[in-house]
Amino acid sequence: MLLSELTGFDGPPVTVSGLAYSSRAVRPGTLFFCVRGFNADGHDFAPEAVAGGASALVCERSLGLGVPELIVPDVRAAMGPLAARFHRYPSRRLAVCGITGTNGKTTTAFLVRDLLEASGTQTGMLGTVKSVVGGVEEPVQRTTPEAIDIQESLHRMVETGDLAAAIEVSSHALALGRTDGVEFRCRVFTNLTPEHMDFHSTMEDYYLAKRKLFDSPGPAIVNLDDPYGERLAGELDVVTTFGIDSAAADYRAVDVSFDWSGSRFRCLALDGTVEVRTRLPGRFNVLNALGAIAAAVELGAELAEAAAALAQAERVPGRFEPIDVGQDFGVLVDYAHTPDSVENVLRAARELAEGRLHVVLGAGGDRDRAKRPLMGAAAGALADRVIVTSDNPRSEDPAAIVAEVLAGVPGGAEREIDRRAAIELALSTARPGDIVVVAGKGHEQGQEFEGGRIQPFDDRAVVREVLRGLAGAERQSPYSPR
Repeated sequence: MLLSELTGFDGPPVTVSGLAYSSRAVRPGTLFFCVRGFNADGHDFAPEAVAGGASALVCERSLGLGVPELIVPDVRAAMGPLAARFHRYPSRRLAVCGITGTNGKTTTAFLVRDLLEASGTQTGMLGTVKSVVGGVEEPVQRTTPEAIDIQESLHRMVETGDLAAAIEVSSHALALGRTDGVEFRCRVFTNLTPEHMDFHSTMEDYYLAKRKLFDSPGPAIVNLDDPYGERLAGELDVVTTFGIDSAAADYRAVDVSFDWSGSRFRCLALDGTVEVRTRLPGRFNVLNALGAIAAAVELGAELAEAAAALAQAERVPGRFEPIDVGQDFGVLVDYAHTPDSVENVLRAARELAEGRLHVVLGAGGDRDRAKRPLMGAAAGALADRVIVTSDNPRSEDPAAIVAEVLAGVPGGAEREIDRRAAIELALSTARPGDIVVVAGKGHEQGQEFEGGRIQPFDDRAVVREVLRGLAGAERQSPYSPR
């Protein structure tokens, strides 16, 4: 594509063969975006980009490096629209569903994709656990990629036969304009609870960042049971609502029940009533299922078809995921890392428990510190036993993070900084009928320490290893430790 066609540049013909915001990704013919980040300024890397073959620059000041420059007020704001134009607006050729909210984005995105696939619509996905392009899974770097990466992925979805896409949209992505240039066919709002207060100064700022997804016209699907969802629904012209408690919801779940096998409910919808079964237990997952059904119907699926497909939809890795190697107590691994998600998971686990409820949890370093005692408070209020451990400490002292979580636990809790040892402690002392919840990391396969060092660690794998070790020890001894 010519630079003049892409940007309106008035000068000698220059061909643009690719886009990049990292000098390491520059190849001959690349248009390089000098993005100002939190820790570095892309303008400082422009000479390296030009040396690597960049044919032009998008920048906020003249750099005089001998290649054409498109000077704009905000490089980041220009990146999404220009990337969309470069890839011939791929979202116009896909039915794109954007999903935002503090909790539930991943599960809802998985379900939307499953329901659309079941209706015969090949569907891609961009999310926290995995991305899927043309039916092929790809590694994930962040919940919502940078604008250039999103548009490139959407372009490849079109090229490989996808007709729709389910995209998790984080508040960071919305605040930083990563989804600018994406034309959404429908948008889903799951909920809003305190999170990312290190990035958003107030809950109002956090809400307004999420609100950006709904600034453009088009169908919105909103959780009416959530106070911020109720507010959002009142601010929109075209809205479809869902809920359990809200009698006014367009998609409402009644007669809700769940056990280890999943959830069951009757969905009172705009187009009729259907009986629904899902493999995902918990009230919070019923809300996720409702949002997914509403989105799938909005994108062309039949209500009965979506409800039937939901029964076959797979569990989401690391989201209320049961681990069973034959032990006589339940174990659940979940990504819960906010006060609200800890509360939701423990309330659901409590309804499944015949005995005591144990929880192992921690909080991530270099993130919102205010939520740490609140997570401890939620765990202490709902679990019989709380073991506070390390999560992803990053550059912080793990012991200091643990102390901040412990400060919120009413009546105190056990402290074991080593995460594996904490899991072993919980599992080795659980009794028949108990439930152990290992919270915080879910699907993650590494533990992040200072300097970006990542040590392999998968809660699910560790739980299985420990349980098998305990089972082996019992077989070798005539006395059971329980």
